[in-house]
Amino acid sequence: MVMKVASPRKTSITEVLQRVYGNFSANSSNRSSSYSINHQEPKNYYIHETENDFDEDGTMELEQIGAERTKNVLILMSDTGGGHRASAEAIRDAFKIEYGDEYRIIVKDVWKEYTGWPLNDMERQYKFMVKHVQLWKVAFHSTSPRWIHSCYLAAIAAYYAKEVEAGLMEYKPDIIISVHPLMQHIPLWVLKWQGLQKKVIFATVITDLNTCHRTWFHPGVNRCYCPSNEVAKRALLDGLDESQIRVFGLPIRPSFARAVLSKDELRGELEMDPNLPAVLLMGGGEGMGPVKKTAEALGESLFDKELQKPIGQLIIICGRNKVLKSTLECLEWKIPVKVRGFETQMQKWMGACDCIITKAGPGTIAEALIRGLPIILNDYIPGQEKGNVPYVVDNGAGVFTRSPKETARIVREWFSIKTDELKKMSENALGLAQPEAVFDIVKDIHQLAQERGPLANIPYILTSSFTGLI
Repeated sequence: MVMKVASPRKTSITEVLQRVYGNFSANSSNRSSSYSINHQEPKNYYIHETENDFDEDGTMELEQIGAERTKNVLILMSDTGGGHRASAEAIRDAFKIEYGDEYRIIVKDVWKEYTGWPLNDMERQYKFMVKHVQLWKVAFHSTSPRWIHSCYLAAIAAYYAKEVEAGLMEYKPDIIISVHPLMQHIPLWVLKWQGLQKKVIFATVITDLNTCHRTWFHPGVNRCYCPSNEVAKRALLDGLDESQIRVFGLPIRPSFARAVLSKDELRGELEMDPNLPAVLLMGGGEGMGPVKKTAEALGESLFDKELQKPIGQLIIICGRNKVLKSTLECLEWKIPVKVRGFETQMQKWMGACDCIITKAGPGTIAEALIRGLPIILNDYIPGQEKGNVPYVVDNGAGVFTRSPKETARIVREWFSIKTDELKKMSENALGLAQPEAVFDIVKDIHQLAQERGPLANIPYILTSSFTGLI
């Protein structure tokens, strides 16, 4: 059986809401929003999935039954950096593990699918600005003041509110979860003007470990899940109440967070040297940064010239950078080296290694902490990643240097004369790790949903359309 989902149509908001939430009366008046409540008996609904349950235009009908229907969870994300999608998919997987079919999870980039420029082109714009890093730095800090980002978000809403409205309503959300800083304001405005803000649960899951843009914080959310106490303090300063804030950590995919791994077994499976300590060098999903220079420096420093033998081995993850992978594979190495492309089994490679070299991406840092890996940070994106450096260094879980030669020297010492320092940093990393964060988040959202009860049982006030006000 194939499920059909209707594409958003340019219809009245009354029709959209009736299709989404069932039968309720709409006593419309003017912008004062003085509307009466439908006092019909509360009703539960479920969604049929047979071919006969669809209208001619392909939409699904809602029917009354006694049992509570599956709740829909809409996760809003954008591929502006890999961390947002990774967090969204981690939350999706945790819901499935904990609650099975009780929730239907939809991960969507509503901006890309339902709006026009510039929202539907954010991924390309972000990559361009990060490549020209000073441009991104200016954009990040100049839009931080609330009066500035409120103005430009209101301007965007003036053009695309109806499209966002249709996009949100198509998925019939009982719960909306934002994992992107630009996906709080407009969706919350839509819910407010449709009288749904007290009916649809809205949660923000912040995916930056320390420094974060102020658009992450909106007082209208039911929950704001912060990955660290530093972010929670910023949320309080930006007007959120303590009751709205939870500090659980960064959501990491369950297959990584709960993986039970043996280093010896992993090294055998991955065909690594079982006796040599291993360093993992990463260039992110796109294989960026000084990967080649760092790899060459490690190749020299991890070879003992006096004994004419290696003192360590090197694993290089090149991501999607095929040119980098090909270049490194053609080099002659004095130590055991494995060059890999884009990897989906990072829990295994991290579990098999003793330390990691990476830029200050929050997801990679959180994963490394879970595996107890001391971290050498060799770069960061100005703005949201800058604060990740002191987060790691000040907590004794790693060091920061942009020099490939200095990086190689540190690793050599960790593998030879400073093994105690390596061990201590590994213990500090494990102390910072929060492997259960994603499960804590979904359990808390589930508790909110239980307290609120079935969405269809709540009487509705139909307000004037948000798009009409715009």
